[in-house]
Amino acid sequence: MESSSGEELEEEFPGHEWITPQSSINATYQSQTEKGIRKICSELLELKDAIENLSGNMQSKYLAFLRISEEVVEAEQELIELQKHVSAQGILVQDLMSGVCRELDVWFKSNKEEDVKEKDFQTELDEILSDDTQDPKAIFLDKLDALLAEHKMEEALLALEVEEKKYLVTDESSKESNAELSAFKTALFKRKAILEDQLVRWSEQPSLPITELRKSLAGLVKIGKSSLAHQLLLKAYGSHLQKNVEAFLPSCSIYTETYAASLSQIVFTAIAKAAKETNTLFGDSPMNMNRIIQWAEYEIETFARLVKENSPLPESVSALRAACICIQTSLSHCSFLESYGLKVSKLLMVLLRPYIEEVLELNFRRVRRKIVEAASNDDILLLTPQEGSPLSGAVAPNIMLTSSGKKFMSVVNDILDQVTPMTIVHFGGAILNKFLQLFDRYVETLIKVLPGPSEDDTLLESKEPVEFKAESDAQQLTLIGAAYTIADELLPAAVSKFFDMQTEKKGAGGSSEGLGSGSIYSIEYKEWKRHLQHSLDKLRDHFCRQYVLSFIYLEGKSRLDARMYMERKTDDLLFDADPLPSLPFQALFGRLQQLASVAGDVLLGKDKIQKVLLSRLTETVVMWLSNEQELWDVFEDWSVQLQPSGLQQLILDMHFIVEIAVCGRFPHRPVQQLVSTIITRAIAAFSARNVDPQRSVITVSFQ
Repeated sequence: MESSSGEELEEEFPGHEWITPQSSINATYQSQTEKGIRKICSELLELKDAIENLSGNMQSKYLAFLRISEEVVEAEQELIELQKHVSAQGILVQDLMSGVCRELDVWFKSNKEEDVKEKDFQTELDEILSDDTQDPKAIFLDKLDALLAEHKMEEALLALEVEEKKYLVTDESSKESNAELSAFKTALFKRKAILEDQLVRWSEQPSLPITELRKSLAGLVKIGKSSLAHQLLLKAYGSHLQKNVEAFLPSCSIYTETYAASLSQIVFTAIAKAAKETNTLFGDSPMNMNRIIQWAEYEIETFARLVKENSPLPESVSALRAACICIQTSLSHCSFLESYGLKVSKLLMVLLRPYIEEVLELNFRRVRRKIVEAASNDDILLLTPQEGSPLSGAVAPNIMLTSSGKKFMSVVNDILDQVTPMTIVHFGGAILNKFLQLFDRYVETLIKVLPGPSEDDTLLESKEPVEFKAESDAQQLTLIGAAYTIADELLPAAVSKFFDMQTEKKGAGGSSEGLGSGSIYSIEYKEWKRHLQHSLDKLRDHFCRQYVLSFIYLEGKSRLDARMYMERKTDDLLFDADPLPSLPFQALFGRLQQLASVAGDVLLGKDKIQKVLLSRLTETVVMWLSNEQELWDVFEDWSVQLQPSGLQQLILDMHFIVEIAVCGRFPHRPVQQLVSTIITRAIAAFSARNVDPQRSVITVSFQ
């Protein structure tokens, strides 16, 4: 309404300039109000910023005031100390003046000449203290006292050295009495003691630079305190080493594999520097050498203790890696110290050997549990080495491994990856023996996996259950082939660097003195391979024994029994058109043929393993016949009637076994020897029952 009325008024009075329109009034005053408000807001913001700046300046100035107050307090303390020092010097000057006055009084009383005029006290004092009238020794002592009071040790040392050369050299033409010279020597000795004390206190400053330390120690050497100076040097290096070690220890838990190497770097570097300084400042005298050796041995003992205390869990891989790197670096440092005459490698190994052996033992226990678990749950999955796998470099293309075999070589390579050359030299024999134990445990687990009871059912603890049993011939042969592959090829190839290093060391004329029973020199390659073969023999013999026993005690016509030689219808094999071996031995031949076929597929390219197994199977049959007392009890039973044909059949069966070995190109000599023993025993048993053995033997040989 107001706006509309304003517009109407403007329309009614358009020509009157003295009348201000309402719209102009509103626009003018509204604009001024907004500008005022904005200006006030701007001023308030500026005021706020100014207050904040003022508050910040006040706080910073307050902190500065507090610092200045502290500095003032410290300055007051220093001023008080300075005042005390000035007072002490004033007292010293007063005592000196009193002494001079007393000397003057004595001199006046002793002067009986009457013509001496009384002189002013100050004039007499000047004459007494002048260089022309005072004793040069007294002047020197006063000068030396001033240098000592001002702690100018280098100047005092130089002055003392010059004076000693001047007065303490024996001179027959000297007019000085022995009493005066003795008094002067006593005075010098006292001032030497003061200088020594100052040099010692200066050398014990914790933050003293090495250059200043050398100067103070050299000063002690000049005044004849070499032993004390050497002790101070070792103390200074020991204190500095302790600080460095304390600063490093918190990081040990971060660098679990390299902490021991870093710690050895700190310790042995300090020992090397101390040895170098000793040779430079004091020479290589036996006394100094004994002292630094004792100090170095103490620091090495501390180092060994710190390595053990800060080690990760001993059974972990990182602990093994840290221990091996520690041995490598520490012994390298020990070799460097030998150039300074310090031979501490034996001590280091004595201190670290129990720790290293513990780490090795616990790590092998850990991997042994893994291997037993893998072998107990092996699914007989055939695996070829994959590109880039730990086995790819050591396995031939035609080698197949089960999952447990691959696991075995994996843990072996994990351990070998941590081993350093120095670890091989000092602990190589122990490591190789532990690999033998590891493989033996692996074989024991495979024996549990194979069917049939083992010779010792306590080989594995009850807490290690076997969840898998290899029932088929293919599965059993696969496990055996994997074990042979590991023992004959993979494991020797993996540890070849051990024996290569041993050969190089022996070829270079290296000595094994002081290396201990666990060194690489304590074991021979042939002996080590023989132990591997012994473990394989246990696995092979168990397989052959259970295989043969399952065949021998098979129910039916193929069962091997001594009574089958008593039940023949004919008295002589001569009447048989085509004499054949007994059914059990024919079945044995078939089983061996079948097993050879399976082995040819499973153990492709492993002819040696196939022949060893088949030969041992044949030999096991003959061994059972030779040792089975129940069989021989039947032949020796007088209630049973024996026929020549029985002996002929037995001899034929034995020759058939030999032919199996010969035709299979197996090693047949052991079989022939056992067969000869069985035939001889059988002939003796039949001869005792009035059976003509000569005719039986001739007949069989002819046929």
